[in-house]
Amino acid sequence: MEQHYKLERVRELADNDEDFIKTLAEAFLEEVPEDAERLKKAVAEKDYHTAYQAAHKMKPTVDLFELGVLDTLIEVQDWGKFTKTDLDITNQLEIVITAVDNAVAEIKSDFNI
Repeated sequence: MEQHYKLERVRELADNDEDFIKTLAEAFLEEVPEDAERLKKAVAEKDYHTAYQAAHKMKPTVDLFELGVLDTLIEVQDWGKFTKTDLDITNQLEIVITAVDNAVAEIKSDFNI
């Protein structure tokens, strides 16, 4: 439990209300994988604007669940925001996607979702 994510800030936000914590976990599972796929597609297609939007949308949740890749996600976001055509962002993207995939699998297991 909580190897690839942390619930400390989630518990604080939810005031230790277990139902609300589970609701936040469900929201994570509903939103973040979808945004991550959108981000992967945008980077592959060099769609800077969509990459920026997807990464920007993911930031608060990735931060709340403390996936440990916020700075890397911001690098990907800035790649899109500033249209950094001279930068290969695929390594940073892969780090973010791996962290999201690991957290998704663990949250599903931990919350029996």
